[in-house]
Amino acid sequence: MQHYLPPIRLTPPRPSPQLAPTICPQETDMADTPRFLFAPPAQTTLPVTGSDLLFPVRRVYCVGRNYAEHAREMGHDPDAEPPFFFQKNPDNLATDGRFPYPTLTADLHFEVELAVALHSGGDDIPAETALDCVFGYAAALDMTRRDLQAQAKKAGRPWEAAKAAEHSAPIGPLSPVAAVGHLDGAAISLDVNGARRQQAALAEMIWPVAGIIAHLSRLFTLAPGDVILTGTPAGVGAVQRGDVMEARVDGLAPLRVEVV
Repeated sequence: MQHYLPPIRLTPPRPSPQLAPTICPQETDMADTPRFLFAPPAQTTLPVTGSDLLFPVRRVYCVGRNYAEHAREMGHDPDAEPPFFFQKNPDNLATDGRFPYPTLTADLHFEVELAVALHSGGDDIPAETALDCVFGYAAALDMTRRDLQAQAKKAGRPWEAAKAAEHSAPIGPLSPVAAVGHLDGAAISLDVNGARRQQAALAEMIWPVAGIIAHLSRLFTLAPGDVILTGTPAGVGAVQRGDVMEARVDGLAPLRVEVV
């Protein structure tokens, strides 16, 4: 006997509903994180007296020939040539109290300076309100390969090789304006191995701090994190390995640096 089997209907499967992919928050964060070819350099920071917060550095500006007597000792006429600006690299700032004697120089000079740290900025800042941009101050040094600077001057070339050697801007901790004010009438000095080599009043600067900020903001957009070295008084000179420099600005923490 033959059994009849009804035909089998093959129904195509219904498509599954499209589900949106589930993305974990961690995956989103990873997608938004920049990927570098190599580890980016560390952020340069400065310690702040009385605080565990660090000051992040953006740029370092320097003022040349901002004390008349120093301009004269370098062979220039401060009445005919106003101060000017140049830059160091942010990682030239050094806070460890040691300055490695740089290569390619036999005439390494110290220059004591007041450092100004900004917590605000802008363009075309009026001198009358410029001090509002200042977060704090510190004692600093502008270490200079004077022989390379003389060669650059003679050739009409930039000064980076003379001014931006590694560790060439030793600096002390920042003292906030809220704690020390704006240093009216303060003195600045440098001793080498206990002997006074530089001495002046900050009031002797051709451009005071407010004027420096006003002039600089016409050339560059200033911003939080900018540091300005305001120039050095007369008395600059050479140091050798083993010499100890002590920079002081009235009201600020002293800076002690050994040449190694």
